[in-house]
Amino acid sequence: MLDKPSSEPWLRGTHSDVPAVPRAVLHALELAREDLERWCGQLSDEQLNFRPAHIAPVAFHMRHIARSLDRLLTYAEGASLNEAQMAALKSESAAGATRGELFLELSASLATSATRVRRFSQIDLESPRTVGRNLLLTTLGGLLVHVADHTQRHVGQAITTAKILLAEEV
Repeated sequence: MLDKPSSEPWLRGTHSDVPAVPRAVLHALELAREDLERWCGQLSDEQLNFRPAHIAPVAFHMRHIARSLDRLLTYAEGASLNEAQMAALKSESAAGATRGELFLELSASLATSATRVRRFSQIDLESPRTVGRNLLLTTLGGLLVHVADHTQRHVGQAITTAKILLAEEV
């Protein structure tokens, strides 16, 4: 498991070659990895899949983070989702995930996502984008901010669930 760094990613002075908005997204992705490793890395396979009070398990949030990053960045790139992405979406709640599988998928997704986010460094953040089947209008900047917000929202839910599990020793 990762030792706690001396400061959060946004305070480390990293990614100074990247403009502010994509840099903030990169920092959010780094913080997600660190927090999930710290708070969920010690959970057993059973704990990762357990639903305390019938809420979503940690495994769902970890899969959802990894897979939603791919979907949101696909929209940011101006593309539509493919069949594989839709199938992945439908399987996010599947039971039986292992810690190894979850952290491997999360790690790969965060690394790929960081590379994709860096590609937006020279693109106008006001560039129009559409989301979903209904082609809802947004901007590249709006999507990038949502990538960070959405990721952190699910990290928080995973951590809260992990703390419940650890307190109850499920």
